[in-house]
Amino acid sequence: MSHLAIEYGSHDRVREIIDRLTYCTEHVSRSFDGWDEPHAKGPGLYFAVVADREYGAYADAMGDNRWPRGGCRSVFEEDEFVEAAEAVSLEQDGGIVVAADGEIESQMVRFRDLGTRSGESDLVDDVSYEPWMGSRHMSAIETSVRPEVVATVTLSEETGRVSIFRDGDAESMERDELGGPWRVD
Repeated sequence: MSHLAIEYGSHDRVREIIDRLTYCTEHVSRSFDGWDEPHAKGPGLYFAVVADREYGAYADAMGDNRWPRGGCRSVFEEDEFVEAAEAVSLEQDGGIVVAADGEIESQMVRFRDLGTRSGESDLVDDVSYEPWMGSRHMSAIETSVRPEVVATVTLSEETGRVSIFRDGDAESMERDELGGPWRVD
């Protein structure tokens, strides 16, 4: 029997999924007008792209928090995906699990801290936190070093910052940097 393996981190289709998550998250951040208001809580998102749908060993259900699969099952349903992400960002809490094929799981989750499963203690060494990170970002960077996770993408509900985490590395953009040269203000 051959040992087939997909390198998800460099796989074109998976990279497209991560791009779609990032662009959608940037759109949600840019669409919210209340970031400058004192004590404003803006939209927040936490996506995790997983290579294996057996994520129950490192995630727990977040009660009744659900992704609206009746309206959007995949990141490839462009308009429906953005609409669902906008609603979830304001109304739900928890991580949104996206499979490597782009399908979005219904149940939102809380990812467990590293070290809760045997063999994970060595993964903690691959994580370094930045001063700007809140609890969502700390969870996302920890989750990104798990072998089953390809990447995580977050939107800070405090600042509108969008971050992508891969293998414990953070690529983060403050709200005024989002969209790059194609952004129209």
